[in-house]
Amino acid sequence: MDLELSQEDLAFRDELREVFLGAIPEEIRKRSALGQITRDDIVTSQRILNEHGLAVPHWPVEWGGRDWTPTQSHIYASELQRNAVPQPLAFNASMVGPIIAEFGSEEQKKKFLPATANLDIWWSQGFSEPEAGSDLAGLRTTAKRDGDHYVLNGQKTWTTLGQYGDWMFVLARTDPDAPRKQQGLSFLLLDLNTPGIERRPIKLVDGSAEVNEFFFDNVLIPAENLVGEENKGWTYAKFLLGNERNGIAQVGTGQRIFADLAAAAADLPTEDGPLADDHEFRAAMHTAKTTLLALEATQMRVTAASENGQPSPVSSLLKMEGTQALQALTKLRMRAAGSDGMLLDTESPVQADEAAVVAAAQYLNQRKLSIFGGSNEIQRGVIAKTILGL
Repeated sequence: MDLELSQEDLAFRDELREVFLGAIPEEIRKRSALGQITRDDIVTSQRILNEHGLAVPHWPVEWGGRDWTPTQSHIYASELQRNAVPQPLAFNASMVGPIIAEFGSEEQKKKFLPATANLDIWWSQGFSEPEAGSDLAGLRTTAKRDGDHYVLNGQKTWTTLGQYGDWMFVLARTDPDAPRKQQGLSFLLLDLNTPGIERRPIKLVDGSAEVNEFFFDNVLIPAENLVGEENKGWTYAKFLLGNERNGIAQVGTGQRIFADLAAAAADLPTEDGPLADDHEFRAAMHTAKTTLLALEATQMRVTAASENGQPSPVSSLLKMEGTQALQALTKLRMRAAGSDGMLLDTESPVQADEAAVVAAAQYLNQRKLSIFGGSNEIQRGVIAKTILGL
């Protein structure tokens, strides 16, 4: 399913595979493919990648970037996903890191960027709130300037992997009297060991608790932890969200799931023969393959358009269609797993394929994709306005 690549690009891809398959432990990649990756797996993998100069290739060269072409960047992202290598923590590599590199002070760059690339700091995202998720500009958390500090009060929710967070990048309202709700927001860096912070896990429908909510009660943030200019946080948030939406699409992951499904379906029996011969299943797989090819081309367009440092509005299209494709693939995987896909933990040994056992949990977990990073309904509005000019 590769798009046509030059000989140079093929050689570049093979060099990446040598690291991904040779340096990243196989047991980590196996857990990653099954959706059972641990905190230690993420840290170990990112530090190995950083050692090989592959943790933050899209950053400025002086801070670990590689100055790759858009095609090389695309190959890198696809190969990570196709080979089930845990991707560099998105909050570090794709969100706060690029913001600090682009808009932060020299002191902030020196203090945070090396530690962020090597995952010596685990960052959490403090954006969504109970009444400000997809409509992020409606957030109510405030940060009031008081001398050399900002005083933070409010709540953040749906903070993915926040239980591991050392620091949080927070979008907060610093000017409550701004004429538009997108104005008056600032981007702040918060040490999560600061007094006045409470974090609580949120249990999800698949039984996991990978998201959290945070409560802030007169939390002091040093003014030196303001990124860029006060009240310009919305500009930085848009820059960040463009990167996030591109990553959420997970085109390479979809290609890996598709390849695994295609191989497994040939040997999965049904009443009328192998699952691969089922007309309905074959039609769904053909649709998935066509969609993945279109998404791969779109991802390359988004990558190329973002090279000037500006987010591409096409990332909204990629996020919407990519998440729907992943959800469709996990539904097909549930069908392939059959009754084994509904197995629950038990004290008795169960004879079933490991990938089938986790199919239900992964199917349920992927329902979130069309909501976070800006719901798909919101993305349709962005597309209508910025791409179609409606």
